Amino acid sequence: MKTKSFEEVLHKLQKVHFEEDFDMIVAIANGGIIPAAILNQRLDLPMYLLQISLRDSDHKPIHNYPILKSPIDFDFKDKNILLVEDRVKSGKTMEYAIELLEEAKLVRTLAVNGSADYSIYNEACFKFPWII
Repeated sequence: MKTKSFEEVLHKLQKVHFEEDFDMIVAIANGGIIPAAILNQRLDLPMYLLQISLRDSDHKPIHNYPILKSPIDFDFKDKNILLVEDRVKSGKTMEYAIELLEEAKLVRTLAVNGSADYSIYNEACFKFPWII
């Protein structure tokens, strides 16, 4: 499996032009944590985690549908949210996260690889440089 360099992904994350103003970044943990942290530094916004489980570290399904692993512990009602995930394959996890955040004013999605409002890459699977 091909790997992108950290510098290449970082450069692309730094160049994303956002059409909206956001109140917060929400990372889908675990995969979205590192790209969300990079965007957190760039945009200087508070960052929160949604701990959702669907696939294992090899991206093989371990559940039939996404599962929230811990309660949401931040206020998102009427907020503009940038929802960040590393890889979007089926879209189930992203759809579930959007459903969980339905009381937000606005939710826009960013995927490092896959289909989203903001996609860094949308190509065949590759190994992320932060996966050890």
